[in-house]
Amino acid sequence: MRKKKKGNKVGRPTKITKDILEKLDNAFSLGHSDEEACLVAQIDPQTLYNYCKKHPNYSSKKELLKNSPKIVARRNIVKDLNDGDVKTSKWYLERKAKDEFSNRQELKDVTEEDNEAVKLLREIIDSHEKPVRLK
Repeated sequence: MRKKKKGNKVGRPTKITKDILEKLDNAFSLGHSDEEACLVAQIDPQTLYNYCKKHPNYSSKKELLKNSPKIVARRNIVKDLNDGDVKTSKWYLERKAKDEFSNRQELKDVTEEDNEAVKLLREIIDSHEKPVRLK
């Protein structure tokens, strides 16, 4: 009977190499989904999921990496705001202070009073319309 040598691993070697991890990390840092990152790294998504099961820290890391584009975008917005960019300032206020700066009008709940006003306006319009006669 043979003895196992120390350091020799039995079983199929992992398909996730350092090169594959670099490709995955790069793809996740660009905001790619799991499936997209797997296409970039040329691995099956199940291979990634199996790796994440065995390495829960990597699963957390990939989720953090996926937020990288949001962090960069926020940094760019703040930089533009600090530089006095008026267009960015307007854009920011339209989204963050909607009540005061939004161009859109939010629809409110229609009340019975609103319905009565609409009926009255229709009656006024109808009473002023003249029939069109064709020659």
